[in-house]
Amino acid sequence: MSSSPSNFLPSTLQQSSSNITVGNVARVPVTHQAQTFIPTTTNHFHLNVLVSPSLTKHLISICRLTHDNNVSIEFDPSRFSIKDLPTKVEMLQCESSNDLYPLRLPHHQALHASSATSLWHQHLVKPSHPSTSQVMQKNHCNKVDARSCSSCRLGKHTHLPFADSTSQTFFPFQLVHSDVWMFLLFSYSGYKYFVIYLDDYTHYLWTIPL
Repeated sequence: MSSSPSNFLPSTLQQSSSNITVGNVARVPVTHQAQTFIPTTTNHFHLNVLVSPSLTKHLISICRLTHDNNVSIEFDPSRFSIKDLPTKVEMLQCESSNDLYPLRLPHHQALHASSATSLWHQHLVKPSHPSTSQVMQKNHCNKVDARSCSSCRLGKHTHLPFADSTSQTFFPFQLVHSDVWMFLLFSYSGYKYFVIYLDDYTHYLWTIPL
């Protein structure tokens, strides 16, 4: 369960009108359902997520996690581990804090949130096919789509040379260049547009999400 739909890609969200019963027997409304997964060193855990803005913490059902992913979970006073049920191979281990067992992922595993080539291509601002291939290989995915998107094809079209510029600047903010860009996907904070400002004299660049 999660409190914000901005934690998930828009393509994975579906509207919902169900409810969640919390510890004091109150019912909190569910606005969306989402599909996501937790990366591990050997595989990933599939999760069906209920999104409710009334929640103050992200919660994972142990029963649902074990049933949906065919895993077992072992607890001890200082940590817990998740193991593949048939092979007993440990897939993830997290240290406990106080009386809780929080699920924490190493930063290097955060990029495994999606292995789809098209999403990598869009998230990394449309790199070339060789660059995308290297990223996919480092993230243990051999399936690389060689097709390019429409924006890439338009961006590679030939055009006339730009005219030489004769303008000069002698102090900061005398001339500021600006442009507005758009991503095909929403950011994790819910932004889709951003504006950039470039100072001609210092070449200092500001990027502001919209």
